Amino acid sequence: MSNPQSVPQQNPGPGENRPHRILIRVLLVLMAIEWVLLLLDQLWLSLFLVTLIIATLFAPILFRNRLQVEIPAEFHLMAVIFIFASFYLGEIQDFYLRYWWWDIVLHATAGLLMGILGFLLVYVLNESKRVDLHMTPGFIAFFAFTFAVAIGALWEIFEFGMDQILGTVMQKPMLDDPSGLTDTMWDMIVNAVGALVISITGWWYLKRNQSFFVKDWIRKFIERNPGMFNQ
Repeated sequence: MSNPQSVPQQNPGPGENRPHRILIRVLLVLMAIEWVLLLLDQLWLSLFLVTLIIATLFAPILFRNRLQVEIPAEFHLMAVIFIFASFYLGEIQDFYLRYWWWDIVLHATAGLLMGILGFLLVYVLNESKRVDLHMTPGFIAFFAFTFAVAIGALWEIFEFGMDQILGTVMQKPMLDDPSGLTDTMWDMIVNAVGALVISITGWWYLKRNQSFFVKDWIRKFIERNPGMFNQ
């Protein structure tokens, strides 16, 4: 990867993020309408979930204004699609109950996404001039895997807390197990598999110094935020 000091900050071209902008605006309108309807119906849990989705839609603006951090469109788009599929389709529209595979797909996707985030965190440290640190591809991949698994475990704790405090059914009966334990374990296993796939793939490409979409996204992040690396 090129030296961040030699890379000027680049703004996206006029058409680069057009699909991203269109999708965000459409979802924002839909979620605003849904928010009003849920408020009128006094469905407070669903209202809370839709509020989280709306907050995610505005995340790049908040990061830019508060932290002076530019989030690449690819990162934001992945987060929005995942949270929309999980909270709105899964919880509010009952896709978790209507489609048995929905939960499995989302937890596998979560493992992939958190693995990518783990790569971003440790790779950014590797590239930063502020930190005198150099990590091997093997350690970067290992960190990405353990980071994704840890986030998956924290999510299961969150689900348990929601069920205990608010009476939700986020940990669902599965395979004749009404306790939700089987559901929790399969969620963690599938999450770990997704994390393992992205970690091994990332290690393979980093080891051979070949082009890798995660590496390309990280390069964009560095290009958009040179101030985080130049000092």
